[in-house]
Amino acid sequence: MRPAPLKKREVGVRPLRVLLVEEDPDGRSGLGDAIAKLSEAGLEVESVPDLNQALGRLSQGGVDLMLLDLDLPDADDPGAFERAHAFAPDVPIVVITALEDEDMALRMVKSGAQDYLVKGEVSPDLLLRSVRYAVERHRLTSALRSLSLIDDLTGLYNRRGFSDLGEQHLRLARRSARAVLLVYVDLDDLKTINDTLGHQTGDRALVRVADLLRETFRQSDIIARIGGDEFAVMALEASEENEAHLVQRLRARVREVNQENGEPFDLSISIGAARFSGEGATSLSDLLSEVDEAMYQEKWSKKKGTPQDTIPIRKLNNP
Repeated sequence: MRPAPLKKREVGVRPLRVLLVEEDPDGRSGLGDAIAKLSEAGLEVESVPDLNQALGRLSQGGVDLMLLDLDLPDADDPGAFERAHAFAPDVPIVVITALEDEDMALRMVKSGAQDYLVKGEVSPDLLLRSVRYAVERHRLTSALRSLSLIDDLTGLYNRRGFSDLGEQHLRLARRSARAVLLVYVDLDDLKTINDTLGHQTGDRALVRVADLLRETFRQSDIIARIGGDEFAVMALEASEENEAHLVQRLRARVREVNQENGEPFDLSISIGAARFSGEGATSLSDLLSEVDEAMYQEKWSKKKGTPQDTIPIRKLNNP
C-alpha cells in the first residue's frame, strides 16, 4: 500500500524535521534513495555521522523524529537507542540496522522505539510511511501520557513525570558512566505573595519561575514542578565545567527579570544542586534528599542575613 499523498502545507507551518544518525547515508548503507524520498515528500532531513553529534543536535530542539542507525562507530546496538531515547524522550525514534533480529526488534519496540527497519529491506515508500506513522503514533501517545504527567499551571512535568523520566536518566547514567546534575529550586515567600497579593499573582510568579528554567536549561533536560513552590531539573551528561555556570546563569536571569519586572513582587529563589557521576547505586530519592537539604541550607543562610555567594554542588559517588 502506498502512503497517502501529503496535503498541501499550510502557510507558517514548518515541515517535519527528521534527524538521520547514520555514518554513511549515501554509501554502503543503501539508504540514499529512501532518504531522497523523504526530501521529495517535503520533509527536512538533517544528517549527523555519530551519536554524540546527534545528542548535541537534539539538545537544540526542533527535531520531530530521529532515524537511528544502530551500527554507529561510537555506540553499541542497544546502547545507542537507550542513550538517545533517555536523552530526548519526546522525540520518536525509528531504528535502522543491518541485522535482521526479531528478538532485538521486539525489545526495541517495547523499550520505546516506534519502528525497527532492516537496511536491505528499506524501500523509499516503506521509509516514508514508517516516518509518518511514527510521528502520528507518538503524538497520540504523548497527548494521552501528558494528561497524567504534566503540571496544569506551568506546563512542566509534574512529580510523577519527573519520577518516571528521572529514573530513566539515572539508569542510563549508570550504564554509560555519564554524569547527571540535579538542581532543586524553591520559590521564596510564595505564601506571602498569595496572602498579600492574591493567588492569581502567586500563580504568575510560579509560571515566571517555570519560564526561567526553560530559558536556562536545555530542551532535553527534565524540568518539573514537583510541589507547590518547588521545582527540579535533571540534566543528563552535564560536565563539571558547566554545572556551576548553569546555576549562576539561573541566578543572573532572576536578577534581570526583577530589573524589568512590572509585577508588584520581586522573584527570589533558593537553590540546591548535586552531581551524580554515574558510578554507584545512587537512587533518585537519594539525589532529591541531597538537593533538598542543600536548598534549605541556602534558605536558612538568607534568613540569617548571610546569603551564599555561590551554590556548592554536592557530589555523589564520584570516583
